[in-house]
Amino acid sequence: MDRHDDAQANAASGRPIEDYALLSDRHGAALVSIDGSIDWLCRPRFDSPAVFGRLLDPEAGHWSIRPAAPFRTERSYVGDSFALRTVFTTDTGTAHLTDALALGPTGTGDTGTGTEQALPPASDPDDDDADDRLLLAAHAPIATLRVLECTAGEMELDFTFRPRPEYGLVTPILTAVPGGVLATGGPNRSVLSSPVTLDFGHAGATARLHLRAGDRLRFAAQTTGLADQPPATWTPEAIDAALTETIDGWQAWSGAHPPWEGPLPHLVRRSILVLEALRFQPTGAIVAAPTTSLPESVGAGRNWDYRYAWVRDASFTVQALAGAGCHGEAVEFFEFMTHAAAHYRPESALQIMFGIGGEHDLSERELGHLSGWRASRPVRVGNAAWQQPQLDVYGELLDAAWHLRGHLGRLDETGRQFLARVADAAADQWEQPDQGIWESRGAPRHYTYSKLMCWVALDRAVKFTDLLDIEGDAATRWAAERDRIREAIETRGWNPAAGAFCATLDSTADGRADLDAAVLSMPAVGFLPGDDPRLVSTVDAIADRLLDPRGLVRRYESGVDGLDGAEGSFVMCTFWLAQALALTGRPERAREAFALAAACANDLGLMSEEIDTATGEMLGNFPQAFSHIGLINAAVAIRDAER
Repeated sequence: MDRHDDAQANAASGRPIEDYALLSDRHGAALVSIDGSIDWLCRPRFDSPAVFGRLLDPEAGHWSIRPAAPFRTERSYVGDSFALRTVFTTDTGTAHLTDALALGPTGTGDTGTGTEQALPPASDPDDDDADDRLLLAAHAPIATLRVLECTAGEMELDFTFRPRPEYGLVTPILTAVPGGVLATGGPNRSVLSSPVTLDFGHAGATARLHLRAGDRLRFAAQTTGLADQPPATWTPEAIDAALTETIDGWQAWSGAHPPWEGPLPHLVRRSILVLEALRFQPTGAIVAAPTTSLPESVGAGRNWDYRYAWVRDASFTVQALAGAGCHGEAVEFFEFMTHAAAHYRPESALQIMFGIGGEHDLSERELGHLSGWRASRPVRVGNAAWQQPQLDVYGELLDAAWHLRGHLGRLDETGRQFLARVADAAADQWEQPDQGIWESRGAPRHYTYSKLMCWVALDRAVKFTDLLDIEGDAATRWAAERDRIREAIETRGWNPAAGAFCATLDSTADGRADLDAAVLSMPAVGFLPGDDPRLVSTVDAIADRLLDPRGLVRRYESGVDGLDGAEGSFVMCTFWLAQALALTGRPERAREAFALAAACANDLGLMSEEIDTATGEMLGNFPQAFSHIGLINAAVAIRDAER
């Protein structure tokens, strides 16, 4: 149990990332602090401007319900849901605060997105993408629910509702309406349903609440566009019903998927739920994280917007979802990627990321009015990496298709042409330098991982020849280029002195035998068998040279990405090490690495992108889909190795 005094509880824009919990309605997400403050909420989409943004600046808005006296807290999710229950205990009493983003009614249908399916579901009647799959959050009302109940003694609590639309630029006008408060200003209108009378001032809508055992207060906030009529306030009974509906919806979705039988079932189950929570309901896109500009290194400018869908996540995500039995969700995510990029022509680089609605222009800009988390400026929205050439994405797309090959039996002509163009691009471009998987903002280089994934693209395309209905000449060319890539990696990527496949080709010639944790994916993609001595040696070299004092894996050796400052250790890379150890026949060591990475989760099972090597605190955007994907895939590899 953690005790929070006033100074700590009021410290904004610097609270440890691990203190936050995720709420989701599969349209947007909120982060709630351990002391009951919603410090991040974007409406109506994951990538919309924040209505509550205190995560990044003390003046950017929040919604807080917390005891007025010193208190202790415990928190947990209600079962397999994203309804958060925080228990406040003071010297005088106990109160429960239950928070959720309302899902609305959960129906059934042939898809979880409401979009037309280009890739039909598998014919397996036992598969979970059958016609009765749940439509989770298809009718979400875009409402935030907060239910406060005193369960013992009595307690005074401070209530503050302080919306600040447009990332804190707008201070809305608050007016009383029947049953609550209307906030008007900027592009949004917010309606707060409140059972108590609130005072209005610069601090927002505030009140001192006095509760005795048995008292129960329900609050709800809805956000609409300026052109829309403000919604009516909700009755307490309607809020209770919406909360029950939300908990039941998450529980039903979780119960519709097979139980996990393998390492750390509670963390694997929560990771599967996190991927669903980060999946944008209207399209099936998965955001890399629901936040922007939580830094990889405090004060070093390594602050990025992750509220978009990366192509490279396709292979890892599909593998993780399929491994966890979520085949229908995997198909929908792959569909989104193919739809967003369907116009692609191989004369140019494939765009590496898209907006969650399929948008292409993700131009980056800085929000100079925000101070940033722990003064880590700049705060960025948009992401300039969308314009980078990153050759690995070809392999990740075609590998995702390979994992879903049982679902592609009736692939239409548009889909066939798209996958063939991706293979052509890999064949045409693999010899070019690029920015690599880690999106270096330095000079392009010949990254081994990029070449490896071009090999994957062509290897899968050759195996797909019949499905793609491709003429023999194209398949012959793909096979020839695939073999040339293998030769380049085995002769120019292998460094005998380092005893490893290095970060870039020709490291022997240029004297830079840097290591790259991404090369740990070699056994997972089938480039070499798990018992190949070079592969085993590479895994061992990375475990020796890229480990921090805590036993976690850094992405690469310092000074190779064109940015200032040193980042933390990368959670996904530690899971990659665990997966590679399992695939090279060392499940006991894999378990050890897996346990170290899993220990990076907070008390709710949520993981960030990185860990500060000095303090052990979380760094980077949160929660990070990549980390949860890594946990699932490593758990699958360990389970299979031990079998």
